[in-house]
Amino acid sequence: MSWTAILLLSAGCYAQKAAGMLALGRIGADGRLRSIGTLLPPALLAALVALQTVSTDGVFDVDARLVGVVAGGIAAWRKAPFWLVVTIAAVTTALLRQASR
Repeated sequence: MSWTAILLLSAGCYAQKAAGMLALGRIGADGRLRSIGTLLPPALLAALVALQTVSTDGVFDVDARLVGVVAGGIAAWRKAPFWLVVTIAAVTTALLRQASR
């Protein structure tokens, strides 16, 4: 990929973020719309994580990734630091993949 394409895509992403912030600024008086706007990014991120965890090429697939995410979720629920949550999830996934070989 060329640098021109990377710079154009970066500018496009930045423009989309700026447009969203401007739209939220104009809507500012309606608290309900503002709260919906602040709740959308975490919900979208959770949906993307779920999709990447249990699907391979558009097919439902339960494997070591799901167990790793569950292990990380338990660590997060137990209020572990973020770096430890990620480490637990990664190590669990790696160990299960190694054991299944």
